[in-house]
Amino acid sequence: MVGKHSVYRKKIVNHLYFSNALSCAELSDKIGKSLSLTTRMLNELVEEGLVEEKGYAPSSGGRRPLTYSLRPDIMYIISVAIDQFFTRIAIMDMHNNIIGKVETWDINLAAGSGTLQEITGRINETILASGIDKSRILGIGMSMPGFVDSRRSLNYSFLPVEPGFRSISEFVESKVGVPVFIDNDSSLVALAELRFGAAMKQRNVMVVNIGWGIGLGMVLNKELFRGNEGLAGEFSHIPLFQNGKICSCGKSGCLETEASLGAVVEKAKRGLMEGKTSVLDKEKLDTYLPDKAGTAIVSAANKGDRFAVELLSEAGYHIGRGIAILIHLLNPGQIVLSGRGAPAGRILQAPIQQALNEHCIPRLSANTEITISTLGGDAQLIGTAALVVEKYEKPIFNQKKTRETV
Repeated sequence: MVGKHSVYRKKIVNHLYFSNALSCAELSDKIGKSLSLTTRMLNELVEEGLVEEKGYAPSSGGRRPLTYSLRPDIMYIISVAIDQFFTRIAIMDMHNNIIGKVETWDINLAAGSGTLQEITGRINETILASGIDKSRILGIGMSMPGFVDSRRSLNYSFLPVEPGFRSISEFVESKVGVPVFIDNDSSLVALAELRFGAAMKQRNVMVVNIGWGIGLGMVLNKELFRGNEGLAGEFSHIPLFQNGKICSCGKSGCLETEASLGAVVEKAKRGLMEGKTSVLDKEKLDTYLPDKAGTAIVSAANKGDRFAVELLSEAGYHIGRGIAILIHLLNPGQIVLSGRGAPAGRILQAPIQQALNEHCIPRLSANTEITISTLGGDAQLIGTAALVVEKYEKPIFNQKKTRETV
């Protein structure tokens, strides 16, 4: 009975984390237990300092129910968002607020920099600087590009496991002393949209993670779809072109070779060399790290630079061709443009829609909505933190006893 009790307490905590505030009746319905049992567990969590009353819900006729929310400081999550060219580490509370500042540093996974040793060292430094005791950290989430097997905690593209260890999680846990969970970056961007963003009210959604590559997270029947080995969603590597360009995956003609920010940066440099008029400066683009060059182009486009807009519009059209294939296969209700490239979403929307008009059967695409994420650049950090809450297994502690020992 005690074990089952802990399971339902965990469910209550999870639902409050993902919903922010719920009434006792809503929680009872979500965990599938009686109102009296749910009330008793809620009272325990309030008494222990894990949950707090948030006031009455808006009136919908009749008596207004009292709502409950997690205390934001009951536990903390370390969110590690790894990109091909830079990594961010944030400490987040249970309301997804970032505590302190986001630690950021440049790496180049493709060139072999950014080892697990270095990343783990940075995690320990961030925790030490925060002054938060490790007993108050629920877990560490790590999102990363590449072929990520979340079940085995391996990345087949980057970050090889150190000798003597079986997985990324095992290595990082051994150095930090906190549970670790990993997944593909685009899957966790989709998780953020599913739990907190544009995909919350849709059943079938394709989340396009616009970054250095073009990732994809798939929400099917309101659940994140990862495929048989967790490797589903390699949108960047759909072979759409006969251009002879070698992709980072080793094949040629992938969507990434024409539509990624990397491809856009190369086209920008070539165009500027040929005399294109733009606020962009080729010498600066040459000196920028790849990610900063992409950001500069998006910024110029949002300020109305014609050349930058043309570059992104062309990329958007190619992305739209890829999305047309997704619509024919999966018939989603929504396409969400998310990730750190979401600020370019306004420019990408029209050419994506043009591609759908040209390449989609109208009956299939008529009810598919294209939206821009409101989470934007924080989607990966938020989704990575959400992974920890979904996966953690430690029992809910007694907050009073914990605070006495901290």
